[in-house]
Amino acid sequence: MRGVRGAARSVAARRVRVDLGDRSYPIEIGVGTLDAVGPAVAAATGARKAILISVPPVARRYAARVERSLRDAGIRSKRLLVPDGERTKNLGQVARLYDACLAAGADRSSVVVALGGGVVGDLAGFVAATLLRGIPVVQVPTSLLAMVDSSVGGKTGVNVARGKNLVGAFHQPSLVWIDGETLDTLPTRQLAAGLAEVIKHAAIRDERLFRRLERDLDRLLALEPRVCVPILQRNCAIKAAVVSEDEREAGPRMLLNFGHTLGHAAEALKKFRGILHGEGVAMGMSFAAERSEELGLAPAGTANRLRALLVRAGLPTDLPDFPRSAYLRALAVDKKKRDDRLHFVVLRAIGRAETRPLKLAEIWPPRRKLLRRGTGG
Repeated sequence: MRGVRGAARSVAARRVRVDLGDRSYPIEIGVGTLDAVGPAVAAATGARKAILISVPPVARRYAARVERSLRDAGIRSKRLLVPDGERTKNLGQVARLYDACLAAGADRSSVVVALGGGVVGDLAGFVAATLLRGIPVVQVPTSLLAMVDSSVGGKTGVNVARGKNLVGAFHQPSLVWIDGETLDTLPTRQLAAGLAEVIKHAAIRDERLFRRLERDLDRLLALEPRVCVPILQRNCAIKAAVVSEDEREAGPRMLLNFGHTLGHAAEALKKFRGILHGEGVAMGMSFAAERSEELGLAPAGTANRLRALLVRAGLPTDLPDFPRSAYLRALAVDKKKRDDRLHFVVLRAIGRAETRPLKLAEIWPPRRKLLRRGTGG
């Protein structure tokens, strides 16, 4: 057992608010708080029926506790399970969930509760955004990646054959409920994948946080609550601030895509098998940091510093060995592409990033080799 559960009551709960006018919502961060989620869902949504969407491994551990809490708050629930893994994010699963929700009596007074990692959150959020033209969703993330990134900000979506998250909608949750205790049962590889997004936030926005990660990474990997909870709060605060400023990714929110351009391409080329989202982001960040230096935008050593932290976190830094032409085809359908240019996120320094409209050949010039270092994956 790692460190969170043993100190469940010793760390005060934290709150971060996402300010979006009448669609604002809280992110509640605590340890050992899953049994209290029901009253919070009732207060945030007024719902009396809930559709709980999860995957079998998460449901076995946590669904009964969430359902009991919902029931105690006067909310009847129906549990729907989907297969685990990125390939579950497809339109076939969406159609199946529509039918199951309607068969369970879902209406506009119902709420979708997404219990799980990023795949569950994206899929359940998209179902909630589109079923009956939109019903509330509450995110209960159980993976580090979902806690610090995908559960916050309202981006939902599914994958199609041509790429990742190309079909989706913006649909803000009514509540995000984070219980750090669920990280205790998270596989080590999944924990590392979540750290990719933690490192990303620090790299683009907070050099002080980056230094803290360099100092306290081992304690974070051990899930020491006094390190883990404040870092969760800081990451959620960074995400919340960016979303509040730019909800629909017209400007500053694009910075959150640091590492995702090549990361998404790698995931698509691997057909969403054998590579976790956070691992793809780590590879993409390493590439983007190197390219930032090559373009004369970041000081020498920036990429090495970033890569060293990624490797310490147990993350890969080398892209899968596909031809440059394959990557360019994958980049050609990226959501951030406008006309013949793609808004590529570059580093100016650790803690500072910007977007640059680059042609695909500028992102990956013809003579640039796919570097193979033999470290970090």
